Amino acid sequence: MMVGEPAEARTWLLRKRTRGAALSVMPLFAMVAAGAQAQVETAKPASSYTAEKNAELLQQLPFGDRLDFEEAQRGLIEPLREPIRDAAGKIVWDMGAYDFLKADKGPDTVNPSLWRHARLNTNAGLYRVTDRVYQLRGFDLANMTVIEGDTGLVLVDPMSTVETAREGLEVYFRHRPRRSVVAVIHTHTHLDHIGGVRGVVDESDVRAGRVQIIVPAGFLKEAVSENVLAGPAMFRRAQYQTATPVPRGPSGQVDTGLGKGAPGPGTVTLMAPTTVIEKPYETHVIDGVEFEFQLTPGTEAPAEMNFYLPQMRALGMAENVVRTMHNILTPRGALVRDAKAWGQFIDASLVRYGDRSDVMFAQHSWPSWGGDRIRTILADQRDMYTYLNNHALHLLNQGLTPTEIGDAMRDLPGELAQKWYARGYYGAVSFNARAVYQRYLGFYDANPANLDPLPPVEMSKRYVAALGGGPRVVELMRTAIAAGDYRWAVEIGNRLVFAEPDNKEARGLQADALEQLGYQAESALWRNMYLAGAAELRSGRATPSGRNAGDLVRALEPAMYFDLLGVRLNSERAVGHDMLLNWIFSDMKQSFALTLHSGVLTYRAGMQHPRADATITMDKATLDRIGLRELDFAKATEQGLVKVGGKAGKLAELMGLMDNFDPAFAIVTP
Repeated sequence: MMVGEPAEARTWLLRKRTRGAALSVMPLFAMVAAGAQAQVETAKPASSYTAEKNAELLQQLPFGDRLDFEEAQRGLIEPLREPIRDAAGKIVWDMGAYDFLKADKGPDTVNPSLWRHARLNTNAGLYRVTDRVYQLRGFDLANMTVIEGDTGLVLVDPMSTVETAREGLEVYFRHRPRRSVVAVIHTHTHLDHIGGVRGVVDESDVRAGRVQIIVPAGFLKEAVSENVLAGPAMFRRAQYQTATPVPRGPSGQVDTGLGKGAPGPGTVTLMAPTTVIEKPYETHVIDGVEFEFQLTPGTEAPAEMNFYLPQMRALGMAENVVRTMHNILTPRGALVRDAKAWGQFIDASLVRYGDRSDVMFAQHSWPSWGGDRIRTILADQRDMYTYLNNHALHLLNQGLTPTEIGDAMRDLPGELAQKWYARGYYGAVSFNARAVYQRYLGFYDANPANLDPLPPVEMSKRYVAALGGGPRVVELMRTAIAAGDYRWAVEIGNRLVFAEPDNKEARGLQADALEQLGYQAESALWRNMYLAGAAELRSGRATPSGRNAGDLVRALEPAMYFDLLGVRLNSERAVGHDMLLNWIFSDMKQSFALTLHSGVLTYRAGMQHPRADATITMDKATLDRIGLRELDFAKATEQGLVKVGGKAGKLAELMGLMDNFDPAFAIVTP
């Protein structure tokens, strides 16, 4: 914080975090669930402007093309009919909440292109893809693919939770021989593809060598690290991305682009891999089935791989080719992905497998059959990601800023704009174009006026005053809304809400404008974020809930805990508390030298301070229990699980300098 910063700015920043002196490491992975829905006020109808804008799209896209509906329903063996429940009977997943999507024609409150896609994503059940290949689709956000070996089963991506994965496998067993699982393949690191592994595999079988866990290089580190350092913020933003506080319905959440959403409170698990794919292409024979793996690092996930089944002439494209444009940068937040490499890896798949594939499937959406169609989809998606990269670079090299590029790039060029699988239901051209700018040039647009902008509250107060005060801004908002100028309405409305957060009229108008933008959005995520913002402006923030995710906490390496402590440290309060600590994990024979100096926490692995203030000795299991909040450091010390030599109070002093982050921090209000 800079000297001389306005007092309002400091107050706003402090309100954005919650301080605490808890002696436990925050269990970030226990917060991966979408959270509880809030009670929201009744949604407003679509305005005449929204209805007209949505109706125009019906004339612009090939709605008469029904091939996707045929492919999405092809091979159905048993539809998913009943909700999936946990052991206590609580609903984890309920496709019945989307029965309103049965109507072919959507309401004015949903973009018709998104309505079409949302209907396609309601196809749920057990499907035959080709000989010896089956999929469980619509049991979760991601698909689980079942490949029949000579004696057992190979499962690909066992969904998000134990409950959904277990139910999916049981449905498969109702129609196919009940055989043992001999291998699980995780195509990449995202939780919706790994979390249900204990629902389909017993760890004792993995340890005994009866089951392989096969992953791409870098899997374990990436699987547990992505949500650690920025976990609370990513979790909070994910609530908007999935529209957690918004009811399912024609005026609410209808889809997430890749599927319906994340399961509710279920059990998220993880098992250590037994086989790591490290070469660009590797061939393995698993229970008589030949798999050729293609590593695709830095595409949809930092560690990801496609695979090809030559005996079945079947191509599995992981999450690299799905029935929508994907995100170059997820709205929930992540490292920016490489659109250029993404396109190149798809092209490599096209060259290597395009002439040898009769069916192509992925771990979201539905398959495609026929060599010509497969090659066309691969080529189009290659061109889609390449265009995002190249044209954004073309414009930034002309001096356009991220906002200007996002406004200039609203759709794909030529025939690509007419391809349903290239429409932006998950990613969006405008958002992705700005992400490319961020990847190459960062957030700064080179205008010195943006080097040191005022913070939101202070900026908003000055804007409102310059516009003539709160009542005048309300009048301007009403005029903009009446004219259907919703983008301008939310711009000035955001200023007024941040300047006068208790102004109920401003909050209501801002919610109304955001809601209309949500109704118009083709992107499911944009719709969700607009509607989530509107819901919170009207009804307040929902209290988030979590999942049981102990495996993910236990998979964290000790160094990751120390990284997290460095993030949680309140540097302002830590000034004057310099200390040297040695940390020893007796069971792992690992040591760390921690240094707190001038409000900054650093550590060195494999080293010890010769004159430490204190030495903390414990085992990794105890740290895991602390991370899961089954213990805190004080109790663990009392029970002898943690031993502190030297100045015993130093551990408590350090932990007392940690902040606990509010998992429901404000977004649309200050």
